[in-house]
Amino acid sequence: MTTRHDQIQMLRAELTSFHLSRRERKQIERELKEALARWVTERHDETAPA
Repeated sequence: MTTRHDQIQMLRAELTSFHLSRRERKQIERELKEALARWVTERHDETAPA
């Protein structure tokens, strides 16, 4: 099972590839932005007082 952190790390690694088309790069950047937003939301929910 891949954690959110693992997913973010994999997307970042993909962005370092020189063999990406503009379309692929934009898609990966979009996925990374969404994954980061979800991760921040999850972290905030974990630390919020009950």
